[in-house]
Amino acid sequence: MEQLLLLIFLPLAGAILTAFAGQSAKIVSTVISVASLGLALFIAGTFIPDASTQFEVNLPWIADLGIHFHAGIDGISMLVVLLTNLLIPIIILSSYKHDYKNPAAFYALILFMQTGLLLVFTAMDAFLFYIGWEAALIPIYFICAFWGGKDRIRINMKFFVYTIAGSLFMLMGIIYLYLQNPADNFDIQAFYALNLDSAQQGWIFWAFFIAFAIKMPIFPFHTWQPDTYTAAPTQGTMLLSGIMLKMGIYGVIRWLLPIVPTGVQDWSGLAMVLSIIGIVYASLIAFTQKDAKRLVAYSSIAHVGLISAGIFALNQQGMQGAMVQMLSHGINVVGLFFVLDIIFSRTKTNKIEELGGIAKAAPQLAIVFLIIVLGTVALPGTNGFIGEFLLLMGVYNYGIWAAAIAGLTIIFGAVYMLRMYQNVMLGKTNTLTITFADIQGTEKLVLYIICALIIILGVYPKPLLHITEASVQHLLEQVNQKLTSVK
Repeated sequence: MEQLLLLIFLPLAGAILTAFAGQSAKIVSTVISVASLGLALFIAGTFIPDASTQFEVNLPWIADLGIHFHAGIDGISMLVVLLTNLLIPIIILSSYKHDYKNPAAFYALILFMQTGLLLVFTAMDAFLFYIGWEAALIPIYFICAFWGGKDRIRINMKFFVYTIAGSLFMLMGIIYLYLQNPADNFDIQAFYALNLDSAQQGWIFWAFFIAFAIKMPIFPFHTWQPDTYTAAPTQGTMLLSGIMLKMGIYGVIRWLLPIVPTGVQDWSGLAMVLSIIGIVYASLIAFTQKDAKRLVAYSSIAHVGLISAGIFALNQQGMQGAMVQMLSHGINVVGLFFVLDIIFSRTKTNKIEELGGIAKAAPQLAIVFLIIVLGTVALPGTNGFIGEFLLLMGVYNYGIWAAAIAGLTIIFGAVYMLRMYQNVMLGKTNTLTITFADIQGTEKLVLYIICALIIILGVYPKPLLHITEASVQHLLEQVNQKLTSVK
């Protein structure tokens, strides 16, 4: 209990401390984030990989409305809790070469966002989940609005309107479930136990699905993403792509499937079609991109489409593949955006046609960039392989044609990612790249950590699968049991 409370509120206390740290904010936020990572690793080390909820906290909050501060960790949440606490210090370290205006506010917002994310990933009370969902949005909005690039206000407003609209749909669904609950509370197990008819489950499915689909995002709810990823400061893009989109994936697994399994069953075919359309559409758009950052943004949509398809296949392989791939995608996409940030900081461009020959001037950057690209395209022996293998197996068990089309993400991804690498890193140098300086200091530290994770998790993914297996199996049994009882 104490460990989980400390894990959630340490970043919040750190955010307050960082806000008053002035020019020392960078160091203070780093210390707090590393301490949070250490605590998360300690919790993971004492975690028992069964289907139970551990480190549980259940304290009355707004008792008259049945609202409790109820949080806990099982195998499903353990993986995203580790991802969050792993990536935050990496993201902070990646900013060391930047001199952001008002650094105290910048780093305080990152830590505040970490608290919101951890609330989302551990909440066992729907009201607490919603508070965390909104609390994570506020800091990223200000990070993008204050430190973003050209046209950031218009782009950020579109992102904000999209996500708030989705959140309101979800809030209506939560309130409706509360009103149907005879226990008059927001407890997740009480919501799981509700006996809703097919019509009720159908509209609640859409109320939650729209909110989660916007956050992930999947087609056609994705239109805010490429512009936002491009206009946001690099660390904001890392937060959005590495962690925040996992809120939507996690929401589908934790809240949507067990609460409205009949609604999911009725609409999973459409959700699968949208996911697969997103894979092909985003991949084809990625082929046409002249800006490397936008190419990676569309690549992310394609990868998330495959994760979504694996979830809606409603089987063990697809679900575990989604869990593992959430972690792998977070690591890889943060690495990609950091490399592009390094390139931009030295050349002032992310235009692919304006670059070339960087490998000659910066061989160490070329090597780590290649490892990250290979992880992204799911080369066997890298972290991306096991997740995509399980996802495709899950989709194959759903339908062979769905798997055949969804599998295009691997082929297309290999083509556009390796082509980008070739055009940016290989070939002849030009006036922008001939004096390109190789990575050094914190740049090396961040990229070496990312590459080590890509290789270690690719060679030995068993611990990740072991953590999630029992919880995923238990969740699917709950879903199938409710579907059987309805029949």
